[in-house]
Amino acid sequence: MKDVTQTESLNITDRQRQVVELIAAGYSNEEVGRRLGISTRTAKAHADVLRQKLRVARRRQIPAAYRAATGDDPLAKSLEQAASLGD
Repeated sequence: MKDVTQTESLNITDRQRQVVELIAAGYSNEEVGRRLGISTRTAKAHADVLRQKLRVARRRQIPAAYRAATGDDPLAKSLEQAASLGD
């Protein structure tokens, strides 16, 4: 369950949440950019800001740090979509 207070205290935007979800799903910055209609450089900038907010050194640590900080699983939406496609 998402703790709104924790998410708000981190000041993570909706776009940054989308980036977290795509990173968690294994997408590169180039792929994140394509999926969101932004440049690769902008996708990288979002990842850099997320690393700072979540206080992690590596991009690959972002999803775990996000989950630890918010209680929200960044893969939940993609897993739900995959499950509904299988129905």
